[in-house]
Amino acid sequence: MPTQDLSSDFSTLIAGFLSVYLPVTRGCSTNTIRSYRDTFILLLRFMETTYAIPPHQLTWVDLSVDTIHRFMTWLQQERGCTLATANQRLAAVKSFLRYTQARAPQLITVAKPIIDIRVSKAPEPQLLYLTRQGIQVLMATANQKGGLRDLALLACLYDSAARVQEIADLNHANLHAAKPVTITVTGKGGKTRTLPLTSQAGNIVTQYAASQHAPLPADPVFTSQRGARLTRAGIAAILARHAIQAHTSDPGVIPSHVTPHMLRHSRAMHLLEDGVNLIYIRDLLGHSSVTTTEIYAKANPEIKRAVIEKASSHIIPEEHYSPETRADLLTYLTTLV
Repeated sequence: MPTQDLSSDFSTLIAGFLSVYLPVTRGCSTNTIRSYRDTFILLLRFMETTYAIPPHQLTWVDLSVDTIHRFMTWLQQERGCTLATANQRLAAVKSFLRYTQARAPQLITVAKPIIDIRVSKAPEPQLLYLTRQGIQVLMATANQKGGLRDLALLACLYDSAARVQEIADLNHANLHAAKPVTITVTGKGGKTRTLPLTSQAGNIVTQYAASQHAPLPADPVFTSQRGARLTRAGIAAILARHAIQAHTSDPGVIPSHVTPHMLRHSRAMHLLEDGVNLIYIRDLLGHSSVTTTEIYAKANPEIKRAVIEKASSHIIPEEHYSPETRADLLTYLTTLV
């Protein structure tokens, strides 16, 4: 391919990819689009700091397999990204280049070698979750140190097993206070699901919602001290503050670092321990496939042992013979030959 300045085509294709293809053609969520956008911001910063190529001078011939490999290394060594995160960035670049191939076939010679880059296999991530005792300690700390809002927030986050963004987006119209209390959330891909809350968690959340001054249906349920909608970062910060306090008082059951996703993992794991079918847990979590939900069964060896033991009980017959019966049986068997 001849060396020529294709920076305008490059920027035009990125704009079309982010503003039309992802939101309209593929129907991606705002958070997904932001993730793709951040990938290109990082790529442009990498090209400028490593190769002294400012964004407005970047051309297609500046992109190569070697460049992308160096970008992956830069993400991990300079930015502190995990291999899994670096692989997600690579996937975003590949998706953009597939889009590029379809709209600018002359760029196939640039795009295809990068698309063919193999993803480095990351080690299986450890599934982190709190024990039931840990949840109790965390909730007690939030109740004592944070007041009704913090308790309601953490209770809703754990009890519903919703994603943190789903809780941040929760409006009063989505909170159904009639018994049993439920919340309606919109998750990945714009899919909506209704999640039940236990009576205890439901009472706490509805009590907090009722304490707000004449909220409108479109008003957020969980707000900051200034009345603004809590963001994902704000929710994570509230949880982290109470987790640190709980860890200080009881380090044996609460780790020093707790994330909102750990509460989601905890709820799923506790339901599985209670014998709830994976299909129901899948629907609660909003997973598209039960295969994703199976990570919880794989993460707890005690659950696997119980399942195997239960299965064996249907195959291996119970022993009904007493010592006396066995003695008589042996006597009987010796007479057969």
